[in-house]
Amino acid sequence: MRIDVLGAVRALHDDGTPVDLGGPRHREVLARLVAAGGRMVATDTLVDDLWAEPPARAVGALRTFVAALRRAVEPERPPRTPPRVLVTEGPGYALRLPREDVDVHRFEDALARARRTPEALAGLDAALASWRGPAYADVTGSAWARREQARLEELRLEGVELRARLLLDSGSGAELVAELGAHVTERPWREPAWGLLARALHRAGRRADALATLRRARTMLADQLGLDPGAGLRRLETDILRGATTLQHARTVWTAGVRLGPRTTVELARTLALAGGDALVHSRSDRLAAVRAAERTGDAALTARVIGAYDVPALWSRADDPEQSRAVVAATERTLTALGADGPAELRARLLATVAVESRGAGLSAAERRRAEQAAREAVALARELGDPALLVFALNGVFLQSFTRPGLAAARDAIGSEILALATRHELPDFVVLGRLVRLQSASAAGDLDAATAHAEAAERLAVSTEASLVPVLTGWFRARATAARSTGPGGPSAATAAAHYRAAEDALAGTGGMPGLHRGLFALALLGLRLLHDRPAPTGPALDWGPYRPWAHPLVLLARDRVEQARAALIAAPEPPLDHMQEALWCLTAHAAARLGERPVAARAATALRPARAEHAGGASGLLTLGPVARYLAEAEACAGEG
Repeated sequence: MRIDVLGAVRALHDDGTPVDLGGPRHREVLARLVAAGGRMVATDTLVDDLWAEPPARAVGALRTFVAALRRAVEPERPPRTPPRVLVTEGPGYALRLPREDVDVHRFEDALARARRTPEALAGLDAALASWRGPAYADVTGSAWARREQARLEELRLEGVELRARLLLDSGSGAELVAELGAHVTERPWREPAWGLLARALHRAGRRADALATLRRARTMLADQLGLDPGAGLRRLETDILRGATTLQHARTVWTAGVRLGPRTTVELARTLALAGGDALVHSRSDRLAAVRAAERTGDAALTARVIGAYDVPALWSRADDPEQSRAVVAATERTLTALGADGPAELRARLLATVAVESRGAGLSAAERRRAEQAAREAVALARELGDPALLVFALNGVFLQSFTRPGLAAARDAIGSEILALATRHELPDFVVLGRLVRLQSASAAGDLDAATAHAEAAERLAVSTEASLVPVLTGWFRARATAARSTGPGGPSAATAAAHYRAAEDALAGTGGMPGLHRGLFALALLGLRLLHDRPAPTGPALDWGPYRPWAHPLVLLARDRVEQARAALIAAPEPPLDHMQEALWCLTAHAAARLGERPVAARAATALRPARAEHAGGASGLLTLGPVARYLAEAEACAGEG
């Protein structure tokens, strides 16, 4: 079966016949579970969402709705067998359907793919066509529905504009004039849409109309919002006035008779990446498209220059888009092979540094990790021989990202950060000055030296103003929340509630950037868990918490907080070793704590062995974003459990 909510809520059997969902309340229960995206929604939350003033028998009524929905969506389920679609989970309910069987999830996934690669245009077309009206159209009056409707409408508008941009980038798009004209008439405040309409008019041979559209946009922005048009609209107007014959986004590398060089594309992508947020996401897609275009030329030196031009500082040890990173690494390795061992040293060094920077994340094999470490060392050696400071700081960035081979290496990373900072300051490389400051902030945080970390945070913030590095205050905001959490355990310090509020503010700021999913997922939940452990409280069990990649190590403690001891034991034993990244000390400490609580001596012994080199560090401190307290506390628990104290 499938469920559709982009319009009135409905469910369809595999043969396309409608499912009788019952009355409005039944449909609203189903819709609310769809909006949860597969996560459990607590009974109390469902009751509050369904009724502004819940009746006395609200829980009983909710159970009746759920029972009726189960009969509707699984009519052939034998009696007394557990449901597979609308399941009971913990204190609530969850909808268990593949994402491709729910139209809103298909739309969200298609939009995410189209953000990353132009080749996903067909999927975005189909996803936009699935909208039958406003999302959750027949669910009226509920606050949760209004929030979802507003969120999804914003995504739909983004999808419409992204589709138009991809078509225009591909060399077509003249047929979009009517559609985009209606779009800007209904939503005149969406500045990028005016640029798309002007491009479509120009593509249709209507140069005067394109210029008139841009003048209308300028007038509207000034009169209604008090704003000047952005740089994109101004640049587009200049291009049209100059009679440019091809108006393409930087992603377009080849056009009929006109070539935008791949290296130019990557250099622009690098500039956009430093702005952070959505620009970072799009810039990486632009970069990969340019690399592929360069490879098609068969010119290994050109491809090497294109790959090496994207020397964007990287701080986090998890890739935002692992598939994209793998594609870049594969292209880089092919180019290294094509250049050969006797190829230009500068190009080889940049390629090797790229392998080191892009090879990060939990999905790396042992062989891939060894190759990345070797590439980092070779890149640094070549850069030192060449005496190129810009190349050397990029190569050192790779060494930093490959320096998470075991717990307890904060001092080694501080040495790397110190060299990056000194080189970048001396040779006026401001983006890498910021990187050096943030690396040293993380190292000081791991050592528990909050004064030194604060000094690095303040220096990075000052520099971020001139470099327009918008992510810096977001990251330092997380550090300040981490510092508040650490102080909340001392006499006269802030309360745990204050620390939690600081984490929430930091989470909201990070979510607002739209970028860095490799950093964002699971971070807030892990921070709250660390705060509760600092205050000797059980793990948070809220259904809305997204544990992201940290779930295997947090889940045993969540189950213990729910008094599910044997399930917690099974989850602990099943948990893999923590990945070699910024959070490894924190995750080993969670493992140690759960093992001690459950009396699992073999697991405790493994955790103790891993944590001993990090005895003097603070768990989670290496991230600069959160803390679980001193590693020594968890190490002592593990050693006592294992009988090694």
